[in-house]
Amino acid sequence: MSEHSARLLLIDDDDDFASSLLTVLETSGHQVRRASDGTTGVQMAMTEPFDLVISDFRMPGIGGMDVLQQLHAAKPRLPVILMTAFSTTERAIESMKAGAFDYLLKPFDPPEMLRVVERALHMSSAAARPVPLREGEAGKAALIGRSRAMQEVFKQLGSYAATPVPVLILGETGTGKELVARALHLHSSRAGQPFIAVNCAAIPENLIESELFGHEKGSFTHAVSRRAGRFEQAQGGTLFLDEIGDIPPPVQAKLLRVLQERRVSRVGGSQEIELDVRVITATHRDLSAMIKKGEFREDLLYRLNGAVLRLPPLRERTEDITPLTRHFLAKVAAQLGIAEPAIEREAMELLKQHPWPGNVRELENAARTLLIEARGFPISAEMVCALMKEPAPAESHGRTVTQLVESCLHSAQAGTLPGGALNAAMEALEQTLYASALRLAAGNQSQVAEWLGVSRVTVREKLDRYDLLPKRAKK
Repeated sequence: MSEHSARLLLIDDDDDFASSLLTVLETSGHQVRRASDGTTGVQMAMTEPFDLVISDFRMPGIGGMDVLQQLHAAKPRLPVILMTAFSTTERAIESMKAGAFDYLLKPFDPPEMLRVVERALHMSSAAARPVPLREGEAGKAALIGRSRAMQEVFKQLGSYAATPVPVLILGETGTGKELVARALHLHSSRAGQPFIAVNCAAIPENLIESELFGHEKGSFTHAVSRRAGRFEQAQGGTLFLDEIGDIPPPVQAKLLRVLQERRVSRVGGSQEIELDVRVITATHRDLSAMIKKGEFREDLLYRLNGAVLRLPPLRERTEDITPLTRHFLAKVAAQLGIAEPAIEREAMELLKQHPWPGNVRELENAARTLLIEARGFPISAEMVCALMKEPAPAESHGRTVTQLVESCLHSAQAGTLPGGALNAAMEALEQTLYASALRLAAGNQSQVAEWLGVSRVTVREKLDRYDLLPKRAKK
């Protein structure tokens, strides 16, 4: 059957969504049957000759991952596309690692689904067999991001982790290249073996050969004993070479030989040591441009980029700034043993507007500074502006609330006020009032109650409702 007229099985318990998607798929020329639960879907796929299965992830009974695993165990060449409206890092990685052809976030545009369907039909023979996840591996790498850009990274990560190919990770400084390399290791069959990370840019040029390959006693000045290199230390596991573009040309030649022959000899030694090491590399530099300038070996690049994974800069995934900020605040608070503060809405908006040239690393440092300065009280817009060395917007909270109230009143005048909009404006005003009072009172709730003419119980309820209390104070 041709790719443009294939037999598809759609498994989804949402009648409205399934009906819409079924229409899209049938309009494009495919024959589509639908199952409303995972058990029925698996039974149909086992007994009927489908070319592709499209399944929701979260369903009553058995979910999309169970559907995927059962079908791949019986029909490993049958491609399966998973869909979900509730994505997590681990879910995306494990879906791809278990053999899903693709993993789509709802809602998606019909053309996007059709492109994935056509690609799956064309490349169905490339469907991977499942690779079991070892108990305790999940969650060790704190990769965070619901943005589509990061979801693509997670899908690639899941696919590449299941294979032994070398991976080249590209991305600006601070985007989390080592974190991704660790995740590739943790989700691979080498997870129980060493993971050795080397920052090539931080090692002096005259020492990098010894650092990577080791040396024999007396091979050079100060070589007072034999030393195993990083390749030997990573035996059976993974070696991560960060900033590979900073390796000098003479060492590039020896590195190429080691990768080609999968054996290494220490500096000053003649014995060759067999290697069983997966090599993952990363750089923020343009290696193609370096090749043209004669600064990087083209044949070495071919050895390193068995698969390429590009990390987006933080400015291209601003929707991830909120969960990242909350993660870093909780992480640093736990490390320092202090209360995790709330963060005001406008402060978060300012963080989302910042360009973050230092990417995720810069955001983590900013979260640490804000947490320490907040001393357990809500992080304000003024604090963010001071950190970013930007002028604080005068009465910025007031302007924001005023604009919201005026918008509601104009809508009411025109008869188009959406339900609940006025309440939302009033709540925004109340939240601003309590946040400002708490900050001016240095956290003294009795003083806030006296200023606002309400009981201390009311103050406590409002602060709790608007998440203005330090996390420890809520317990």
